[in-house]
Amino acid sequence: MLSLLSSTSTSYLFSLSNKLSLRSFTTTRRRALSCISTTMSITLQSHAFAGNPLRSKLGNPFSPTQAIEALKAQLLLETNAQSPSSSSFPVFNFKVLPFRKGRPLASSNAETGASQPNWQLGWISLDRCKALLENSGVQLTGDSMVYLGFRVEDGVIYWAIDVSSEGSLVPELGSQQSCFVELRTLMVATDWADDRAMAELAIAGHARALLEWHGISQFCGHCGGKTVPMEAGLRKQCSNELCKKRIYPRIDPVVIMLVIDRENDRALLSRQSRFVPRMWSCLAGFIEPGESLEEAVRRETWEETGVEVGEVIYHSSQPWPVGPSSMPCQLMIGFFAFAKSLEIKVDKEELEDAKWHSREDVKKALTFAEYKKAQKTAAAKVEQMCKGVEKGQNFSADFNVESGELAPMFVPGPFAIAHHLISSWAYQEVDHLLKQPSGSLSNL
Repeated sequence: MLSLLSSTSTSYLFSLSNKLSLRSFTTTRRRALSCISTTMSITLQSHAFAGNPLRSKLGNPFSPTQAIEALKAQLLLETNAQSPSSSSFPVFNFKVLPFRKGRPLASSNAETGASQPNWQLGWISLDRCKALLENSGVQLTGDSMVYLGFRVEDGVIYWAIDVSSEGSLVPELGSQQSCFVELRTLMVATDWADDRAMAELAIAGHARALLEWHGISQFCGHCGGKTVPMEAGLRKQCSNELCKKRIYPRIDPVVIMLVIDRENDRALLSRQSRFVPRMWSCLAGFIEPGESLEEAVRRETWEETGVEVGEVIYHSSQPWPVGPSSMPCQLMIGFFAFAKSLEIKVDKEELEDAKWHSREDVKKALTFAEYKKAQKTAAAKVEQMCKGVEKGQNFSADFNVESGELAPMFVPGPFAIAHHLISSWAYQEVDHLLKQPSGSLSNL
């Protein structure tokens, strides 16, 4: 099975199991950086793409049905040139996030006096969105947008729209110091200590996952009939009266695991041919029908490296909406797994290499300076793109940033769950879990 470069900036959600019961806890955000060492453990409130502020608050007064009714009422008012005061329907503000080929509209805040360039989502008003589409000969309807959420404090209803077929919008939006940027590029450019930026990344990830799913679910898999959006785009339904099958957004679950040699204090890391030089990461793979998460961890490890795994402990999970459009959103489910055998037999069709690494070598690989420089470099590139510079260049794979004396290896940055699995083991932040006697944790 495909071993994936996994994922994510993370809160450390560790789960302590007492037989079958799990208790998770989250460490608080800190930015402690030693002035001597360039390696550190980076702890976040939540993984990248998690913690979406538009959908995480309980008691949201707006259901998807109410949101689409408000949107259609507003569009009707504008079509009939009525003033908001002439309608009995409550007046709301609407903001729309355009996407093109999976890329959200973004702008750079470098010109606002920020100490370093950073990005922000390119929200536009409903009026602006409607006018842009009408200039391209397209009628804006409620069915062309997906509902992202409602923010009570500012009275704004948030939407996303795919404008991939409207090529004329690109130069017009670009003239406003904005451009459509790969979500992976924005992910690397995000300052993981910036709450606002992390929240915007989560919103963009949620929106991309929904829009990409809409693109691959245009027809019913049961009867072949055309599907229509329902509940403000949060689900779809077959239009065939004899079928009317309900279709919900697709999630592709993936196990990602740090395999540990407890006796020799080592961790198993792997390389794929598509990785940038010096990068090593955790093993990962898709869950197959009819198997548990623990079984998937053991099977993937055995298939790719020939290492037998026994005990499996859950760490945390992360949405990963930056894969191919055929898989709109993977859910990375992270584990620690303990080796029962140590000999490695690499499946060369899946991996380029796999090796055991000592704790000290892994600590050296967690080079904070490289991650921070990569973030600043990516943010500067987003700024250039928004100014119209280097628009033809693809920055999505630019994870490897040379920064003085290089460590012999490095692991994915704080935006990836792999980083936090590796870091929490290297800095002994989970040793209270890893030292539990055999049988007291998940050993099914």
